[in-house]
Amino acid sequence: MNNSRNDRWMSILFYTFAAVFAIACLYPFLLVFASSITEETSLLHDGYRLFPKLSSWAAYRAIFSTRTIPDAYLITIFVTGVGTFLSLVITSMVAYALSGKRLYYASHLAMFFYFTMLFSGGMVSSYILTTKYLHLQNSIWVYILPVLLSPWNMFLMRNFFNDIPKELFESAKLEGAGEMKILRSIVLPLSLPALATIGLFYALGYWSAWTPAMLYIDNPNLYSLQYIIMQIIRNIDMAQNIAVAGAQTTTATAPAYTVRLATAMVTVGPIIFLYPFLQRYFVGGLKVGAIKG
Repeated sequence: MNNSRNDRWMSILFYTFAAVFAIACLYPFLLVFASSITEETSLLHDGYRLFPKLSSWAAYRAIFSTRTIPDAYLITIFVTGVGTFLSLVITSMVAYALSGKRLYYASHLAMFFYFTMLFSGGMVSSYILTTKYLHLQNSIWVYILPVLLSPWNMFLMRNFFNDIPKELFESAKLEGAGEMKILRSIVLPLSLPALATIGLFYALGYWSAWTPAMLYIDNPNLYSLQYIIMQIIRNIDMAQNIAVAGAQTTTATAPAYTVRLATAMVTVGPIIFLYPFLQRYFVGGLKVGAIKG
């Protein structure tokens, strides 16, 4: 009786702590959204409030006033979706080949991947390779191909594959299954936690990418969302500096601070919806590579 009562009180304590922690994590997100729909003058006068006195959607109208942001959204969604899928395919194939004892020189090949994690050729060599030899400038594939495979993610997935019982592979080979059949029908279905976790890593990387647009893209129709947002914020800062230098005063206040907050909501909003769909895989996925090296 006492044990059941203690267990009940412990459950209440744990659920209370989890609820308080969830509210603490959610509060900044709600505060940013509420501030982004606050009128600029009210935000400057009253500060950040969860319930604004004067509401205004001017910041979002400024962002979506042209077709630039919607087009950039389509580019970023394409890059994130296609890039994540291709990266998972390549990463799983390489990890499967290097796992177990399938290749005689697997350890030597793994050293080549590990070497790239320690040393890099630098931006100049990367730029020459991308433009002169791969000819990816002004191409949407410049967002995907240069970062198609992450050695870190590949090693994590390889360690996960190593934990799969070897008896499954031996039974499949006795039934006449080839390596691709084993990978497609046995390994990948058993590796959903690893695929979900590593896929989220890839998706976040592709969604946040803006450097390729700055270095390799001249066509505005191929700009990513993050690069467009960066340009908007840079233009706002420049306009503010010019106004201060020229001592310009106007009756209306341009939505400078609220635009920054609105851009944060615009960029983080879609990608955050991936978490509810992948949450059930995180417990197993976060164990990837935790035991074996």
